[in-house]
Amino acid sequence: IQVVESGGGSVQAGGSLRLSCATSGRTFSTLGVAWFRQSPGRERERAAYIDSSGATADYVDSVRGRFTISRDRAENTVVLQMNNLKPEDAGLYTCAARIERPFPTTNWSVWGRGTQVTVSS
Repeated sequence: IQVVESGGGSVQAGGSLRLSCATSGRTFSTLGVAWFRQSPGRERERAAYIDSSGATADYVDSVRGRFTISRDRAENTVVLQMNNLKPEDAGLYTCAARIERPFPTTNWSVWGRGTQVTVSS
């Protein structure tokens, strides 16, 4: 299983970015996918998560209402749409996947290299 991120960049506060996590190596519908983020001096946190069916999405409180995670089944890709970005959203965003079907696992066993997000005030 592999995941590859794309879509990072630099924006001004209030702007938008769209991150993509392309998966391969396993049937897309068996994978749960999450976006983690980390910035200097801060612990890594899970910003958003979507389960293998796409029925459940979860967000850290600080991004709820501004970020949307979704699955593109045609492209085997998970997209994170980030709107109204704030300087505190800046950091390295890394995609992670785990097997959820047929038997669920809890460990995020597959990680990408990350994509950098910069938000200027």
